[in-house]
Parts: sequence; C-alpha cells; structure tokens
Amino acid sequence: MKRRAFLAASVPALLAACGADNNWAPDDRVRAARYVSPEPPSVTLLTVVGIPRGDGGHTALLINGSQRVIYDPAGSWMHPKLPERHDVWYGITDEIKNFYIDYHTRSNYWVAEDRLPVTREVADIAIRRVEAQGPANKSFCAIESSRALQGVPGFETAPVAWSPLRLRRWFLAQPGVQTREWRDGDPRLVHSVRIQRKDGSFTGQAGAQPAM
Repeated sequence: MKRRAFLAASVPALLAACGADNNWAPDDRVRAARYVSPEPPSVTLLTVVGIPRGDGGHTALLINGSQRVIYDPAGSWMHPKLPERHDVWYGITDEIKNFYIDYHTRSNYWVAEDRLPVTREVADIAIRRVEAQGPANKSFCAIESSRALQGVPGFETAPVAWSPLRLRRWFLAQPGVQTREWRDGDPRLVHSVRIQRKDGSFTGQAGAQPAM
C-alpha cells in the first residue's frame, strides 16, 4: 500500500468511542474543498464489521451528488486539512475516500461498501439531509444515518436502530445495490495520508478498535 509521509501525530485522530462533534468550518473552506466526482451519483452505506464475530462497529454514508461528502456521525476519523461541519466532511477525493476506509480496516475489522445508484437530485437531497442532522451523540451513528436517509426519496423505510448491521441488512435488500468488501492491507486503498491512532499505531497498521 502506497503511503507517503504525511504525519499528523499531534492531531487527535482518535480511534475511540464516538461522541458529538460541534466543528463548523467557514463557508470559504467548504467552497474551496468542494470535489465533484466523475462517478455516477450514488448513496453509499459504509459499515465497519468486526472479525471474527461479525458485530457492527460503525456506520457512515458516502454521498456522491453535485459534490462528494462523507457523513460520519459520531465518528472519530478526521483529516487536518479538510473542512467539517458537525459530522459532514467535504472534499472527498478518491484518495480521501481510500484513507477513510483504510482508517477503519485492520486485523479485527473490515469495511463493507454498499453503493446504491440514484439520480443527481436524490443524491443532493441526501447531502442536504445529512447537513441538517447536526452533531450526533455518542454511539448514535446508525440511528442518525437512518434518520437522515428517511428524508430521502427511495429511502423512507430505513429502520431507525442502534445496530449498524440492521441498517446494512435493510440497505442490501434495496434493488440495485453494489457491494465491495475492504480488508486490512488491501492494495487498492492507495493514499498518501499517515495519521497516528490513539494507541500509537498508524493508518495501515493493526491496532485499536474503530469508532462507533
């Protein structure tokens, strides 16, 4: 896996229990970070799954519309150069997407990427929904993701539940879902970001538990 030495050890990129985030980046930073992906519009559910028990560790949404964002409710992932508003991150290039997934994969966790193609209009509604959610409370990642989805056309029946796995089971039942699995050390997760986790390990190394 290619990783150049961008080291942000002093940044609290803690892979720990999730909690409310009140960050609010200014308008100019959000505008400057805007990234428009050439990929078709979609709503993607990202689920961190434990090994070997298969328990749900975290839920997030990757939304590709007029721009691409990550909704990471109550998550601990961060990037010191990207703007965040509450739990919504902007400027999600392919490299940043890879970094986000790599951050959560390790020897005892893998990441499920379940992508559902939608229209650009629906994707932008999803972006507006997550922007309106506000900061999520500790361990509310699946609940807040579900609540956001319920206001998006085609996702109204998303179950509001604590379990990331219950939300994933519902998502997988939707017609047209495309799934990929990501494991620790996957050579496709190419990025140049190297950030230290709470336990002293770095992205790409086995170690601490992922955020809820």
